[in-house]
Amino acid sequence: MNSKRPIISINGVNKSFPGGVQALREVNLEINEGEFFALLGPSGCGKTTLLRILAGFETATEGDVFIDGKNMQRVVPNRRPVNMVFQSYAVFPHMSVAENVAYGLRVSGTERREIPGRVQDALDLVQLGQLGQRKPAQLSGGQVQRVALARALVKKPRVLLLDEPLSALDAKLRETMQMELVRLQQTVGITFIIVTHDQNEALSMANRIAVMNQGEVLQVATPAELYEFPQDRFVAEFIGKMNLFEGTNAGWESGRLTLLVNGLGRIELPCPERISEDIGLAVRPEKMVLLERRPDDSFLAFEAEVEKIAYYGSESRVFLATERGLPLEVSVRNDRRDAAGVAISGKLWVAWRPGDTLILPD
Repeated sequence: MNSKRPIISINGVNKSFPGGVQALREVNLEINEGEFFALLGPSGCGKTTLLRILAGFETATEGDVFIDGKNMQRVVPNRRPVNMVFQSYAVFPHMSVAENVAYGLRVSGTERREIPGRVQDALDLVQLGQLGQRKPAQLSGGQVQRVALARALVKKPRVLLLDEPLSALDAKLRETMQMELVRLQQTVGITFIIVTHDQNEALSMANRIAVMNQGEVLQVATPAELYEFPQDRFVAEFIGKMNLFEGTNAGWESGRLTLLVNGLGRIELPCPERISEDIGLAVRPEKMVLLERRPDDSFLAFEAEVEKIAYYGSESRVFLATERGLPLEVSVRNDRRDAAGVAISGKLWVAWRPGDTLILPD
């Protein structure tokens, strides 16, 4: 696992733009040395603004940013121990691949004799060692992205900032490059911070993720912790698919919570701490199973009618409705060639274990 020494400390950062737009609200974060960290959230949540503050392209209205123990308040971008890969890659079309990678070294005053060796090392790192003389127009989208990565890594930054670096790639290439970025980070051992709105991208790549919305950091955790134990409804809905229910509190006693749930009726759940307010409930579609007969009392189970099946290759998503009209979505693994094997008009029991129910505060 990564070192626990923070290389970045963000303390009480706020950012306002003219017109009263507040992009960041009291952001506090620590990012560890050697960590692959993701800033995840919808468009307009403030994640790119935070990345640009780290890079020095924006200035915080309030708060401090420390990188490697030094306050960055008066440090200009080219003096910071970071480098950034932009969404557009921003390679120079008139320069060769090698010239693009060498550009940052030349303008920063690196000794001329050092440059060819460092450029070749960077190109070898991103598996473009034989393509140094090509122009960007002669490369694929994935190769152009590798050029941008090599150009950023050749300066040996302490932190690499990545702003939606995979958004321009097709789905298959994006998946390949996700694994390539993880390999690169593990090889060079420096801190990577990626901005993305793609939950699968963040889950598959990052050691830890900060989920943001409306300028605030809502939760910071490992991918598994975020997915299995989201702290509020926004995080629960944003990370993966979720069935959400509204519950009226009917009492708590001896570690059991009784709820009246809209569309489901009366249910009991394990709950170690007393809760007095009304709450929301959530269940992941893959935690649910479809059965022809009602299961035993170790499951919560409700009869529902199949309304639609969406086929996704390795799985199918079955959409159902209870007799009270509550919609449910269940993921079914396609482990047979007849896909989900569910009748479109059929009635089935939707069941899950009580411990797989997430209790979310209002």
